[in-house]
Amino acid sequence: MPRKLTVALLAPLCLAACTSQPSTGGSSPTHGGGGSSGMYGLNTHVPDFATRNFEPFNRQDVVAIAMREWRMFGSPVNDDNPEQRPEPQVAAIKPERAPGLWQRVGEYWWIGMDPGMSEVAWTGKHNADGQLTDFVHDGFFAWSAAFISYVMRVAGANERFPYSPNHSTYINAAASGQSPILRAHDPASYTPKAGDLVCVARGRSRQNIRFASLPTSYGFPAHCGYVVATGQNGPPFGRQLSIIGGNIDDAVALTHVPTDEQGRLASPAGQSYDPRYPWCAVLEVLYDAEEEPDAGR
Repeated sequence: MPRKLTVALLAPLCLAACTSQPSTGGSSPTHGGGGSSGMYGLNTHVPDFATRNFEPFNRQDVVAIAMREWRMFGSPVNDDNPEQRPEPQVAAIKPERAPGLWQRVGEYWWIGMDPGMSEVAWTGKHNADGQLTDFVHDGFFAWSAAFISYVMRVAGANERFPYSPNHSTYINAAASGQSPILRAHDPASYTPKAGDLVCVARGRSRQNIRFASLPTSYGFPAHCGYVVATGQNGPPFGRQLSIIGGNIDDAVALTHVPTDEQGRLASPAGQSYDPRYPWCAVLEVLYDAEEEPDAGR
């Protein structure tokens, strides 16, 4: 989406309906790894509370985690057109490179990716060898999909989510029914709920990747954000919802998205209500619970 949103698009949103039912990882704690089919691999970097599901994988936690990360970056709101944002002229203005925040981006990589991936050693300003990256041409290190993966991981999705540095990996997994907790929906016919993901293709794929295109047989640049509020009526769009995504202007940022009266992102003809983003899919997340059974206690 932002610069890197544009470079990696505000990063993994297009899918077809998934018919699998969610597993009950929350009610029956299991470790994220092993050899059964459908598992995406063991990650020894994951905290025990997430791996063993001390609380069920739930919608409330995902929204709360996304909002916690947003507040950590200073609660930025980015409602301008990402195509019109100027590129930074000095590294110091990039939040991802600030003391305390570049390490947090490193945690998105370390926890969100599987241990065998080279990206686990990246930070918000270092490559795997600990060398500073070029702050201008750093699209190769775009971390928006790592942010999505991190939130899923620490919320307790375990092996059911296809963790990846690329949004198209989980978009295609949802569209092909390969993830038991993701269902892909047409933005014109589904109303997003808090905790769902809304996705858009970017770059050269921006104009030709739509819901009907999914799944693709190849990876494509994209960006997704977590829905954190729905049914809103206020500036700047009137009827709108709010999403939080990573690597938006080099930060975790909130974006308002226009909707119709039903809360949908596109017209029945498939035209996105948002001139900035031609949404290609909404990914419904199938949680084990709506909230923590003992929230706040």
